Amino acid sequence: MDIETLIKKQIADNSVILYMKGTPQFPQCGFSARTVEALTQVGEPFAYVNILENPEIRSTLPRIANWPTFPQLWVKGELIGGCDIVMDMVQKGELAPLIKEAAVKA
Repeated sequence: MDIETLIKKQIADNSVILYMKGTPQFPQCGFSARTVEALTQVGEPFAYVNILENPEIRSTLPRIANWPTFPQLWVKGELIGGCDIVMDMVQKGELAPLIKEAAVKA
């Protein structure tokens, strides 16, 4: 399976997926850590991909997503954005309902 097909399959197979540096237990950058913290507070499970262990995903996903940085949060096949957008959604009370709805449909 080529890398682009793999990425599209990951996004399709997981209603909430975070492409991040490190893992939720050991984030390797502050932006990934803040995003994981926000998702964890929602209380629903989410998938993740450690892009530091997947250099092909790290180089290919920005082109597919048209989003140059990580982390990248995808919900129901749609790119939500990075850390700043997630934090903005938390402040506006928009993240939890979005994640909970996606988890129900999963």
